Amino acid sequence: MDWEQLRFFLELARAGRLVIAARRMGVDHTTVSRKVQALEKDLGRPLFLREPEGYKLTEAGRALLPQVEAMESAFVGISDSLPNLGEQISGHVRIGATEGYSTLLLAEQLVELGQRFPHLKVDLLALPRAVQLSRNEADIVITLERPERGPFIITRLTDYALHLYASADYLAAHPPITEREQLREHRFVSYVDDLLFSKELIFLDELVKTNKANLRSTSVLAQQQAVAAGAGLAILPAFAARTDPRLHRVLAGDVSFTRTFWMLMPIELKDIARMRTVWNFLREQADAQQLVLLPTQSEQEET
Repeated sequence: MDWEQLRFFLELARAGRLVIAARRMGVDHTTVSRKVQALEKDLGRPLFLREPEGYKLTEAGRALLPQVEAMESAFVGISDSLPNLGEQISGHVRIGATEGYSTLLLAEQLVELGQRFPHLKVDLLALPRAVQLSRNEADIVITLERPERGPFIITRLTDYALHLYASADYLAAHPPITEREQLREHRFVSYVDDLLFSKELIFLDELVKTNKANLRSTSVLAQQQAVAAGAGLAILPAFAARTDPRLHRVLAGDVSFTRTFWMLMPIELKDIARMRTVWNFLREQADAQQLVLLPTQSEQEET
């Protein structure tokens, strides 16, 4: 019996499935199976029940689990007290986040993460829908809604601003907009209502009563491109629109929304060194991007 075998045992106990445990460890599922079988042989007793829905701990497995978790916690404490051990952070972490945040901010940030921890492998799921922790789709999720319940570690990652935008060509070709009431006469680009993955993305009802969402998309990046091409008006994240010179704010002193990104992780992963490393890195990066996520009024007026 060695620590390597125990690590695989711990990961399979947490994941409940070979494929998920293998992904988190950055190995093939046959490696997980082989390591666990070797541990069971060394101990002379089965640690898991192999069932159609996954792997469940036997009585012996349940007795072993807290002892291995204590060993892992001790290792994490040593890692935290000796910074040079951070260079040995390795394994696989899957991050799921909203499409806009993933594409426009996280993708670039993760380059730095890779430079700091070259042995760490990261999957970035950039999806125009909610990523489900309960389905083991990801290890760490950045979402718009805070779960009311569940075995998760949850933190408020950051707030971010959204504004009303249009292209210069659209504004030049349509009546001027100086007050909200005039928005009724304009075209809008928005989300597909019946495919909306979060109520936090409902903006038009708060802004103006209109049925003129002439173009709808599940993708905020597609909406941005359509608005820049002159399709109409849209509520877009400031962090997305800031780098597109084709976009201009509309009713800058009147129309503004604030939403929140929440970060979640299954509670059983909180003491795993690579998970803690990525979690802390994402918080660090969000803190460093506050002027992008929540630009000051003077910066907003310049866009």
